[in-house]
Amino acid sequence: MARILGVILPDKKELFIALTKIYGIGITTSKKIIQYWVLNKVFSDNKLTAEEKKKVHEYMTKRVYALTPEELASLSQSIVKLQSLQGEQPEISSFFKDRLLLEGDLRKKISDDLTNLKEIASYVGLRHRRNLPVHGQRTRTNARTRKGPRKTVANKKIEGKK
Repeated sequence: MARILGVILPDKKELFIALTKIYGIGITTSKKIIQYWVLNKVFSDNKLTAEEKKKVHEYMTKRVYALTPEELASLSQSIVKLQSLQGEQPEISSFFKDRLLLEGDLRKKISDDLTNLKEIASYVGLRHRRNLPVHGQRTRTNARTRKGPRKTVANKKIEGKK
């Protein structure tokens, strides 16, 4: 049972898939993290030699249970190092858009961004505050998930029916 950043990685999955269990890491980011861990550099695939590609692919397809504790510790340190990079190595930070936010930091940033939108009373913030759809969807008939169950108004007479 491997644990990185407090997240238990599934043992039977390939490493690049297992890393996606960490909040904030998708497939592409996972592949770049493994590339950085194995080669200590990040490049697009067409700039890697065949030998480097083979080495990276070998680790990507390795199952989590096949990794030694030293390899897991090294991978964890690489992820922490990538989180702390802020423009120090431009060729790496260009792939990770300034800083790699994961788990609690990313959740906090998203929450802070929503709070900011609500405070400045932007249109998106108002829609969030009222629990209405944000991205321009219609609300007359749909949006039940966002609005919640119907609130029926009792004894409402319909004009025109006799």
